[in-house]
Amino acid sequence: MDQEEIFRRLAVGLAIGLLVGLERGWQTREESDNQRAAGLRTFALTGLLGGISGAISTVSSPVVLAFALLAYTGAMAAFSYLEAVTEKNFSVTGVVAGILTFMLGAYAMLGNEVVAVAAAVAMAILLALRDTLHGWVRTLTWPELRSALMLLAMTFLLLPTLPNRAIDPWNVLNPAELWLLAILIAAISFAGYVAIRVFGDRKGVAVAALAGGLASSTAVTLSFARLAREHPESTRLLTGGILLAGATMLARILVLVGLIKPELLGALIWPALAAGAVQLAGSGVLLWKGESGSAEQSLVDIRSPFDLGTVLKLAALIAIIMLVAKAMADRASSAGLYLLAAISGIADVDALTLSMARFAGGQVTLPDAVTAILIAAGVNTAAKAAMAAAVGGRHVGLLVGAVSAAAIAALALAAPRLS
Repeated sequence: MDQEEIFRRLAVGLAIGLLVGLERGWQTREESDNQRAAGLRTFALTGLLGGISGAISTVSSPVVLAFALLAYTGAMAAFSYLEAVTEKNFSVTGVVAGILTFMLGAYAMLGNEVVAVAAAVAMAILLALRDTLHGWVRTLTWPELRSALMLLAMTFLLLPTLPNRAIDPWNVLNPAELWLLAILIAAISFAGYVAIRVFGDRKGVAVAALAGGLASSTAVTLSFARLAREHPESTRLLTGGILLAGATMLARILVLVGLIKPELLGALIWPALAAGAVQLAGSGVLLWKGESGSAEQSLVDIRSPFDLGTVLKLAALIAIIMLVAKAMADRASSAGLYLLAAISGIADVDALTLSMARFAGGQVTLPDAVTAILIAAGVNTAAKAAMAAAVGGRHVGLLVGAVSAAAIAALALAAPRLS
């Protein structure tokens, strides 16, 4: 390591200390210098100390770095303890931040500077968000924590243990792929729930419809239609929310396809955008002209971010549709796939979309996959209009049905002529 590189790496260590020290100094800016264990200068020196210790260890022995870390940790812990006793504010965050700053300064000298800086930025963000994170934890409910832990366990514990190969005689069902698709749906549902919690349903129908549409546009349709029957004065407002959730469903299809099979996007994007634009236009008119009412106060009642039973059922549904699609692709004509898409679309579009995206270019041709997804989207749009009429009444049914019919027509007109 030449002199120029040593100076550059020491500068990175010093910059890391200054970054962390800036945040720590700002947090304790109301205290005088003799009332705090560490501030801007101390953390800047800590980063530089880590860099110097790392440099010395390269020309002597790694033991030097170990002793330097132990000495620093002891001094930092002692002064933090005196400060905690004086202020009766016991927290180990400052000590951990100091140790990490020292280690990152040393790593900037001995390892990858970019990684060291990235870790320092992450640490500064976590330290700066102290009040926000504490407030979020105080409002966290058990179902939310359980769902988050469950999603993490599904992703990082169970997924790696599943065999990543087909286990059935037809070479269709790959447990790892199936579980990954179920995780994807659960993650989208979790994102919708978080959006509702962050923005709050008091923000209005638009936010609730967008967030709810990420999880389930069918659930939003049923909830809003019921509220429209109970609150006739807010029919236009709630109907606009139903249409907005439908447009969100079309956007969700594009996201799923883009993640699984980007080659399908070119054929799907224009019909999905055309139908979505019609629904957005209808939603905009109804939301703009709709009158605010008491129905805005509690729009979507989602008990938890997602339910494991629902996820397991969805995984089973995906598996069944994959098997049926494989059988139809091998033994039936394209019409069989389209019939499957229409039947699946009555209740759900995600399972069919994910199945077609996985099979496209293999067991199912790209044109057939695109057509099947568009059929499922069109049928699902029509099915939600029928649900809205059945639950919300004639007025809701007419409004949703008229815009939905126009959206389906736009989807059909914009659909590519595939061969």
